[in-house]
Amino acid sequence: MRGPSHDHGVSPAFPAMTGGASYPPRSQQRSRPDRDLASAMEASKAPAISRAVAVLRFLGKADLPCGVHTVARELGLVPSTCLHVLRTLVAEGLVSFDRDTKRYALDAGILTLARHWLRRNRFTDMAQPLLDDLGQTYDVTALGVRTSGLDHMVVVALSQTGPTLQLSTHIGSRFPALISASGRCVAAFGDFAEADLLARFATLQWDNAPTVEQWLEQVEQTRRLGFAVDHGQYIAGASVMATPVWETDGTFRHALVTIAIGGALHRTDTDALSASLLTAAKTISRRLNGLSADEEGPVGKIRKAG
Repeated sequence: MRGPSHDHGVSPAFPAMTGGASYPPRSQQRSRPDRDLASAMEASKAPAISRAVAVLRFLGKADLPCGVHTVARELGLVPSTCLHVLRTLVAEGLVSFDRDTKRYALDAGILTLARHWLRRNRFTDMAQPLLDDLGQTYDVTALGVRTSGLDHMVVVALSQTGPTLQLSTHIGSRFPALISASGRCVAAFGDFAEADLLARFATLQWDNAPTVEQWLEQVEQTRRLGFAVDHGQYIAGASVMATPVWETDGTFRHALVTIAIGGALHRTDTDALSASLLTAAKTISRRLNGLSADEEGPVGKIRKAG
């Protein structure tokens, strides 16, 4: 069973009873980001920086090293401009150049930047053991994601420790901010106008899409319960659950997400997982905000399951 190739969503492809499923799917990793990057460059107030970032992101998504004309074509750049950007990135150690094939790829300098960020990201360190526990206990893929407004979410922590078939995903994978269960959390708890939410909702693609009315009702339910569940709407045959991790100012920048394939979760398992997910989110929130176990703080917004 393989999910359709979406332009605006991010859904894993599910080979029946085999490994190799990816999150996001390779087809979307190649198509959707290129148009997004080109649009971002057009709207940027610092086009030189935006061009460099777009080139880095494109090379990061590419399965193989790329020539200058491929990069320029996919990003809508003038080839000479693209070549100048690539040469600058090579000089900075962020991109490598193969003189024999005349192709470019990300270089090890990127790892230095990523390592510095990971060292400062307390959420990842706090979330990892709890994600591992969720994965082992409920046989799910467990993710920690960081929100970025209405644009996207990025995977910053993950656990794939369960014994059966799970999704293959990676740190740095991105998906639309309003998609699936995590998207309902963004809509329910983010400070966004309904008109903006509906405009973004209209661009999403699902395997079994909810109507606008159904989605708004699901968002309201998420607001009441403190977590969201997506049973096969975003991805046929998969159950996705998500809950926010609160900051001291009452906002959230991270969320915990679990993904179970097929009939791995029965109703009782869903109840147990939702309770464990909420507990994990509360634990991380307290630790991030320096609160003791008996202090409520912003985590009081997360209500008990059921």
